[in-house]
Amino acid sequence: MPIRLGDEAPDFTANTTQGTISFHGWKGNSWAILFSHPKDFTPVCTTELGAVAALKPEFERRNTKVIGLSVDPVESHLKWEKDIEDVTGHAVNFPMIGDPDRTVSTLYDMIHPNAGDTMTVRSVFVVGPDNKVKLSLTYPASTGRNFQELLRVLDSLQLTANHSVATPADWKDGEDVIIVTSVSDEDARKKFPAGFTAKKPYLRVTKQPS
Repeated sequence: MPIRLGDEAPDFTANTTQGTISFHGWKGNSWAILFSHPKDFTPVCTTELGAVAALKPEFERRNTKVIGLSVDPVESHLKWEKDIEDVTGHAVNFPMIGDPDRTVSTLYDMIHPNAGDTMTVRSVFVVGPDNKVKLSLTYPASTGRNFQELLRVLDSLQLTANHSVATPADWKDGEDVIIVTSVSDEDARKKFPAGFTAKKPYLRVTKQPS
């Protein structure tokens, strides 16, 4: 069954390049990003893993752990990591799940037969501290992901989880936000002392609370 927003992210125990982990126990009270790769020793994946390794300090600043997955075994991942560092200049600094029996891939519906019977699509799941799925993205095997966009999404998810706001199109951290419609004007004046601009009765813009 497909995993939908708000569903609890399925727990699992798996072998990784950093030892055996239980997903929920490993992530603890952090946010987490689980992302899959079609296959080891493939060109797009090599660039992606290097990009994520380079961004680890940014993920840590957002209290977020990252973990990758491929249907190849851990032994293959460890050999591949040498190529990733050689090509991108960044050593892989997060665990990669070995999933040769497709257990985790099937649990998270990462194999789409019409796209490929044996390889996972480029799935992304952002999981909150409550273990609920906050975001899911699916890319075809041919298209590399934009991890700067994932950082932007994390900023939005974490902000909107703590304040009664939403983020507009192309929003970036520090820019103005939208007050959610469930908050009355009276309550908005209390919640947002900086005030707000009502562009429409349902569209009220205010400074980012944090």
